[in-house]
Amino acid sequence: MRFGVGVIGATGYISTPYRAEIREATDDARIVALCARRREPLEAAARKDGAEFITDDWREVIDHPDVNFVMITTPDKLHHEPAMAAAAAGKHIFVDKPVSGSAAETYEIWSAYRDAGLAHYVPFWSRHVRAFARAREVLKSGALGEIRGVIYRWHNPRPDNMPFTWRDDAELSAGGSIADVGSHAYDTVRWVTGLEARRVLTHAGVITPPKPDLGTPTLEEALQWGGSHDDSGGVAARAGTAFDFADIAVDFGDDIIGSFILSHSKYLRKGLAPDLELHSTEASLAFDRAFSRLMLVRPGKDPELLEDVVEPAPVNRFARFVFPALRARAAGEPSEEPGLHDGWRVQMFTDAAAASAERGAWVETAEFDSEAGG
Repeated sequence: MRFGVGVIGATGYISTPYRAEIREATDDARIVALCARRREPLEAAARKDGAEFITDDWREVIDHPDVNFVMITTPDKLHHEPAMAAAAAGKHIFVDKPVSGSAAETYEIWSAYRDAGLAHYVPFWSRHVRAFARAREVLKSGALGEIRGVIYRWHNPRPDNMPFTWRDDAELSAGGSIADVGSHAYDTVRWVTGLEARRVLTHAGVITPPKPDLGTPTLEEALQWGGSHDDSGGVAARAGTAFDFADIAVDFGDDIIGSFILSHSKYLRKGLAPDLELHSTEASLAFDRAFSRLMLVRPGKDPELLEDVVEPAPVNRFARFVFPALRARAAGEPSEEPGLHDGWRVQMFTDAAAASAERGAWVETAEFDSEAGG
């Protein structure tokens, strides 16, 4: 199967490199239709892609007869309607994480694709970080014993003077940092360990000062502006409403505990501590991306370097992972690549964490389990 691709949200920060990878995968796909809100960058994107059709109406992408694969890379809370329309039209789908504005919406999307036998992909790319894969292998080997604790830190600090974007807006973001980097973090943990959170307790908020308000820039434009301006230059400021940090205590059940610290705040910087720690009955394992190394600690012994992890050379993710997974799922075959079911399970966690921050109390993830009537 060769895919005719329609991209909704075609000129954003995420979709631009995705389109470049699809352009290179000529045996797998061709880009047919593009949708974005601003005409000039949309026309430029079409020239690059050789796309024959452009529009500012996502419905026209889904209805295009040569499109059989729809990519949705718009703000989180704008995913649900086009995803359901794509399912109704019999189109395969790639939808960025978080899949939608809530776990209930995500379950509805997942159910529609499952019942229709259509293919789907959700880009939890951390599964393809070699060090996480090695951590998974070590844990599965039994060398660590039975897992008792998980710690995950995911800091993605923004530049000091970066302008306000939709990711700062709770009207468009599914949960700020909890949904953005937290979805990657939680999927990584559940993939590495096989654990699912039972309940969570969250402290979260907005700790970054108000940002320059330039209207509706893309993330790329905001990063470029922030990197070239030492101050706001008299531009009015706008305070974020979506969480830019969260500290989440996690109860996995069976006396297994966890802690997630997630942030986009400029004050919380990466590289000082391991990203992931797994604490088990026989030993503890830690990985930090700054130095790409796995460290092992056994009781009563000094930490030791288990492995300097060499990450493989970058690959075309669509040719290597996405298109083979789509073909397998379209044929009714299983795939180990992440899909809508994973997106739903992750969003149960992020919804519970966001709800806990609002309520100031423990929240059961089962409250957001549509299969259990949550």
